[in-house]
Amino acid sequence: MAEESWRVPTPVQELAAVVVEPPNQFVLWEQDRPGSLLLATDMPEPIPMIDLSRLPAADEAAKLQSALQRWGLFLVTNHGIEASLMDAVTGASRDFFHLPHKEKQKCSNLIGGKQPEGYGNSLVLSQDQILDWHDRLLLRVEPEDERNLSYWPKEPESFRDILHEYASKTKTIRDIILRAMAKILEFDENYFISQIGEKAPALARFNYYPPCSRPEHVFGVKPHSDGGVLTIVLVANDVAGLQVQRDGIWYNVPSKPHTLLVNLGDSMEIMNNGIFKSPVHRVLTNTEQERISVAMFYNVEGQKMLEPAVGLLDENRPARYMKIKASDFFVGIREHISKGKRFIETLKI
Repeated sequence: MAEESWRVPTPVQELAAVVVEPPNQFVLWEQDRPGSLLLATDMPEPIPMIDLSRLPAADEAAKLQSALQRWGLFLVTNHGIEASLMDAVTGASRDFFHLPHKEKQKCSNLIGGKQPEGYGNSLVLSQDQILDWHDRLLLRVEPEDERNLSYWPKEPESFRDILHEYASKTKTIRDIILRAMAKILEFDENYFISQIGEKAPALARFNYYPPCSRPEHVFGVKPHSDGGVLTIVLVANDVAGLQVQRDGIWYNVPSKPHTLLVNLGDSMEIMNNGIFKSPVHRVLTNTEQERISVAMFYNVEGQKMLEPAVGLLDENRPARYMKIKASDFFVGIREHISKGKRFIETLKI
């Protein structure tokens, strides 16, 4: 039986070049539309900025704890990644998305039925699913021996080497932050690193948001929270669009050159029993500028059990989440995210 056409939508980048109005499968129901960017407000205080080189210091750890409790996200500086490498990553990302469509299709996520890894759209599960106004390239980078290089672009020529170097450095950042979080919660500093597993997966997702004639009618990415442990984000051209929700209010999240944005994921919220929250966020589009970002998703090994840390539980602080196998958790996330729902909500006790 032939694949239904709605399961394989035209790349958004191609659509944006030829359509005046976004097609119906991208248009939100009126009650779900983000409306004007003015519906969101600037953050009431500067976005938390953590100096990674000073993180062992008590004052910097206190700043991190405050950021995790108030927002679940923060910017990091002095992170050990050279500005030249960050520029190379953003340049390689832009070069890939500006390749001819035929060249990008060599990395298609439809080859061998291996969605979601590869280039294309997010997984389409139902005909009435509202699609996001972006294309992406999703690549497994950890464990290294599980990389499928058939999805890794050969053009631009430097892409693979740049991603390999960048991924090794963001993994170091992951470990520094996980150790700091463990110490804040008065655990051994390697507690969370051991909990996620020696072969914990990491995915690199390159996101391309073309301009849209009706940005108030679509989402670049619909409201969601990340499912993993940590997400480390690099915005290629400092174009606004990311917003985070707190207490029912949407706030614009600014980006700064050569800084990285880090946010917690649902897996970490479960492990710390909700002391630190995984923030709900979304991405809006605009009428004039493309937006490119690179997100490194750090997850938990599939065979591990996700559950609140025993050391955080007592008669006054019961477990807030049910225990679940990590692989089952991510199946649940995939089934819920297409409907704009958070699977973690179903696990609350």
